[in-house]
Amino acid sequence: MIYKLKITLLDHGPKIWRIVEVKSSIGLLELHAVIQTAMGWTNSHLHHFIKNNVFYALPVEGSEDFEPEPIDESNVQAFDILTKPDEKVIYEYDFGDGWEHEIELLKISDGKLKSPVCLQGENACPPEDCGGVGGYEKLLEIITDPEHEEYEKTIEWLNDDFDPSYFNLDETNDEMKNYMDYCDW
Repeated sequence: MIYKLKITLLDHGPKIWRIVEVKSSIGLLELHAVIQTAMGWTNSHLHHFIKNNVFYALPVEGSEDFEPEPIDESNVQAFDILTKPDEKVIYEYDFGDGWEHEIELLKISDGKLKSPVCLQGENACPPEDCGGVGGYEKLLEIITDPEHEEYEKTIEWLNDDFDPSYFNLDETNDEMKNYMDYCDW
């Protein structure tokens, strides 16, 4: 079975989203790699999935102290937590910045899929470590105002190459071909 999923970054201005197709049997750890690749993140921080107040994550030192203790995501497949169209799960990445993504199951179809593919998307993912939603909104304000006192410093930090409206489907799918290599476990 093939799952068509919509990944939407929540809680801020310009909509940042991707539509991907994955095997329904994809593990959550692999789905994490797909999300990272499709969205343009760099897998530099921890993450977890949340469904009905149940947390799914890789076990890390001290995670047994969390209440409730997360379920090991490496033992869970997408079809375990997304069973019918319109169901949603939250994927949170970078607990410091708190990037929450809504993963919605749009469609289930018959067929085989060699590897995950991105079908559509819009806008660039925020830069890593920009300070979450508030920091990103401030960054957008700064880079659109060359007279802003922090403009030069911010542009330098971004290496002159950040365009918040940029999304290239072909480039994304080139990255998707090696999505598991993208994440260094």
